[in-house]
Amino acid sequence: MKLEVKNLRKSFSDTEVLHGISFTIESGKALGFLGRNGAGKTTTIRILMDLFSGNSGEILLNGKKFVPKEHQIGYLPEERGLYPKQKVLEQLVYFGQLRGLTSKEAKENALYWLKRLGVEEHKNKKLETLSKGNQQKVQLAETFICNPDIVVLDEPFSGLDPVNSQILKDIIRELIQQNKLLIFSSHQMGYIEEFCENIALINKGEIVLKGDLKEIKKEYGMNRLTLSDVNLSCNELKEIFDNKLGNIATVVDEKKDYLIIELMGQNTKQDLLKALIELNIDIEKFSTYQPTLEDIFVKKVGDAS
Repeated sequence: MKLEVKNLRKSFSDTEVLHGISFTIESGKALGFLGRNGAGKTTTIRILMDLFSGNSGEILLNGKKFVPKEHQIGYLPEERGLYPKQKVLEQLVYFGQLRGLTSKEAKENALYWLKRLGVEEHKNKKLETLSKGNQQKVQLAETFICNPDIVVLDEPFSGLDPVNSQILKDIIRELIQQNKLLIFSSHQMGYIEEFCENIALINKGEIVLKGDLKEIKKEYGMNRLTLSDVNLSCNELKEIFDNKLGNIATVVDEKKDYLIIELMGQNTKQDLLKALIELNIDIEKFSTYQPTLEDIFVKKVGDAS
């Protein structure tokens, strides 16, 4: 499947909050949908879920108008949407039936996911009596109960300890292998890097960066290197660049244990390496810079108010 969001706009009263955003999601390739709080992620997801409509633009599935009610969609909201005073299994069966399952199918699926997520023993307890992590797992069971083809996960690892995080990681990998259409939103960038081939970064209602994550990292790391010295501190090494190597490369960032260097003009890695050796720099680390997704995120939207 291929889902296309095209030139989507949305206003509340006289304020436009989505300014013609466009991105594409393909089955078997999870999309990391990123943005600061208030950037427009939740509004976009709610339009996708048909909770309300956009003012203009379109959403297409395989080239045709996307009609959410014709598809099974699993949606995990950042804020939990279950009933705290109702028993776990009863409400899962209820939500399963709302999504078109028979009572028998809903119960079988609910028990499967409760067991898979390690909370089957709590099936007859009220949700509010469970820990935060176990409540999150029940919410995940509700998300997967209808065997959705389209899955939207908003901060799915919230409240999960490392063991339960690993269980969810395995499930997400299975969804991708099963060619589900998966949208993954999180402020925990490590998870995005682990699962998503593509990203779409929204800021103030506009898509400011999108595409293949590996290619984006390659572009942001172009002409940059990481460097550290066995004996010199980063500050001491930076002074050498400022005083003696400024015509070859410049320091663009200083980390705890290494510097990020950007080559100047037509200079190459070999030019810089030769100059470092001539200055008797005892090189500990000298490699191509690979920016993290967090580095890219901060660079694109970190100065936004």
